[in-house]
Amino acid sequence: IQGAVASTSHDSPFIQEREIKSLSEEIEKLKNPENLGISSQLAELREENARLKYRLNILKRQSNQFNKNMLNINQHLQKLFGDAIRMAFPDLQNPPLSVAPSQQGRFGDYQCNSAMAMAQMMKANGQKVSPREIAEKIVENIPFNDLIEKAEIAGPGFINIHLKKAFVSKLLTTVLVNGVQPPPLEMKKKVIVDFSSPNIAKEMHVGHLRSTIIGDSMCRLFEFLGYDVLRLNHVGDWGTQFGMLIAHLQDKFPNYLTVSPPIGDLQAFYKESKKRFDSEEDFKKRAYQCVVKLQSKEPEFIKAWKLICDVSRNEFQKVYDALDIEIIERGESHYQDMMTDVVKEFEEKGLVQLDEGRKIVFPPGHSIPLTVVKSDGGYTYDTSDLAALKQRLFEEKADIMIYVTDSGQSGHFQLIFAAGQMIGWYNPAETRVEHAGFGVVLGEDKKKFKTRSGDTVRLVDLLEEGLKRSMDKLIEKERDKFLTAEELTKAQRSVAFGCIKYADLSHNRINDYVFSFDKMLDDRGNTAAYLLYAFTRIRSIARLANIEEATLREAAQSTEVLLDHEKEWKLGKCILRFPEILQKILDDLLLHTLCDYLYELATTFTEFYDSCYCVEKDRQTGEVVKVNMWRLLLCEATAAIMAKGFDILGITPVQKM
Repeated sequence: IQGAVASTSHDSPFIQEREIKSLSEEIEKLKNPENLGISSQLAELREENARLKYRLNILKRQSNQFNKNMLNINQHLQKLFGDAIRMAFPDLQNPPLSVAPSQQGRFGDYQCNSAMAMAQMMKANGQKVSPREIAEKIVENIPFNDLIEKAEIAGPGFINIHLKKAFVSKLLTTVLVNGVQPPPLEMKKKVIVDFSSPNIAKEMHVGHLRSTIIGDSMCRLFEFLGYDVLRLNHVGDWGTQFGMLIAHLQDKFPNYLTVSPPIGDLQAFYKESKKRFDSEEDFKKRAYQCVVKLQSKEPEFIKAWKLICDVSRNEFQKVYDALDIEIIERGESHYQDMMTDVVKEFEEKGLVQLDEGRKIVFPPGHSIPLTVVKSDGGYTYDTSDLAALKQRLFEEKADIMIYVTDSGQSGHFQLIFAAGQMIGWYNPAETRVEHAGFGVVLGEDKKKFKTRSGDTVRLVDLLEEGLKRSMDKLIEKERDKFLTAEELTKAQRSVAFGCIKYADLSHNRINDYVFSFDKMLDDRGNTAAYLLYAFTRIRSIARLANIEEATLREAAQSTEVLLDHEKEWKLGKCILRFPEILQKILDDLLLHTLCDYLYELATTFTEFYDSCYCVEKDRQTGEVVKVNMWRLLLCEATAAIMAKGFDILGITPVQKM
């Protein structure tokens, strides 16, 4: 029974409905075994009855789940074709499975291109079969389903898959009635995303912007899909630099223990202390003593450390508030007490070597070691990162860990992960630990993004400039004449921060990208400005036709979404590709795929809207004479998917723009 139930977990809701009906009929028959003239087998029949009821309950549960959640059509097709290939070629080990959306409508809606690769595989095994013959056998063995209208073989062995319009229409109705619900999650895993991670006493700069935006979007994706997500900010809040900061604090604000020091500009304060550290020998000695006392946790030094951290924290929070970022601070200091045990564990397992007073660890396959103890007995970034890895695996019990930092740190993290595997903390086949690296931000001159004076661009200044530029853009488009002051401010923030986030996320994170306010605020092409305006227009179609939300909700329940026009069909299929896009990002953590999809959805919608009248008006009076409700519902479904896409990207659209 368990095997039978497991095999139905991906069946379509409509197949399940039929199975529920037939099982219910069987149960009714079995309730009266005398009618069957086999009373001697009563116990056996009762057992069968119980088994059928168990299976029926599971199917009902799955059917209810399918009725609310979006279906990943590609995954569903892969299951059908995977089954067909196994049925047709049971002796072929690990046959290749390739199903993807068709690039051109004349080749169907999806394509299965497994036959060519299978022919190569079979040839290597001494079997000569043409790809076309293989394709024919696959098509013959496709299980009965409600999804595929027909499967045609083209060329050397491509299988063109045509979907049933009625099935697609029902899936669109599911989105309209239940909202954009993620596909069912097989298992709720614990995910930790380590991102942003600025250093205390230093300004957040444009490099932190990338980590913050990318990390937040990854968290939003995992959260939407139903995972248990812990967002961690691994701030640099420990180390030798705090010695000089505390020594300088004692000199500048001797009464800091009783009166809160008015440190307005922590960056300037840091520069002053660094200058003294480099030029005054006595100050340098005192700074080292302060480090020792801080590490010994002497109360007044801990208080000084907390004061400095608080000033930075308040500055960081301004950025997080502006960008709508939620994150839990857990800096390097959190792992200090764990480091001794980590080093001891590596020593006990014989993995530590001595090198000129240092204690080093060589992970397998790497020629560069990790330094776990310096020659002066102090710990390093390597030690604290190993301690953090262990704590997250054993205390937090993470199933998935993503570190979002610049690509320059990739080598460091590969060493940390290899050391964690070597000591037996985790098995990469069971626990996913990954570094999601990103390229640098360049100026329009294609050099590292700096101010005119050559300084690193402060993040707060960048966000301020974004707000100013977005207001200029809105005024240029005369939005100030139609929007209230409150609406204008909302639009300003939506465009400014939406454009900054989208410009980053729409580029492949692995590559460097050129930061340009002019490009990101352009309302043509694949930009947030274009998508936000498009979204506002789509949302306004029903409103301008004076159709209430309640009417649309009612229509979603009762109106069939017709897909007879080629542009209706194209839009309907595009809407339903959303779960496939999210699955791809889950696999490779490349968020630009979602941006490309939203842009494709917006342009596909424009084609539909230009060809298919949603609301027909009298040319003289402008009065609405006809509402094509199924098309309005397609507008609503498009807007619902776009809204969810924006939410995953951390972008907040507004009603009016």
